[in-house]
Amino acid sequence: MEDYKIIELYWNRSENAISETDKKYGSYCGYIANNILQNREDSLECLNDVYLNTWNTIPPKRPNVLKLFLAKITRNIAINRYKRLKAKKRNNNMELVLEELEDCISDNEYVEDVIEYKELVNSLNEFLKRLPVKKRKLFLDRYWYLNSIKDISLNNRISESNVKVMLHRIRNELKEFLIEKGAMYE
Repeated sequence: MEDYKIIELYWNRSENAISETDKKYGSYCGYIANNILQNREDSLECLNDVYLNTWNTIPPKRPNVLKLFLAKITRNIAINRYKRLKAKKRNNNMELVLEELEDCISDNEYVEDVIEYKELVNSLNEFLKRLPVKKRKLFLDRYWYLNSIKDISLNNRISESNVKVMLHRIRNELKEFLIEKGAMYE
């Protein structure tokens, strides 16, 4: 079913909206959730929350790209669930990914200035647009989808060590870019 038809099902409050969403994007959202949570049961619970959140969000929102809309909801719900589970020490993958980006972007939970935060987001988007497609894909695979180095290696048919080196170089490029933009200080 086409995305616009699925969105119309939500607008018409048809229960088929959820089943059609699951048919088309269930495995995609499950993949994102599982990369973050590393647990099938938690990922399935996350999917239920994604569908409920989507049901409650459409309407009033009408997403332009349903796949990206669902990916963002999934990622946010999975990250929130991860934070709740973190105390139980069930997953170190996310901490590893955040550690890799630590030198480029500070993980400041108390960002007081929304304008600076938005400028950082705009700078990140500008940086990503400037990257060649292959580098952008590697960066997003690791830091948006939270794929493991091994999975990125297999999906891109390059060695794990090459993936690590490329990601390291991209992080260094990002750091330099953010320093030039004034979004980060040495």
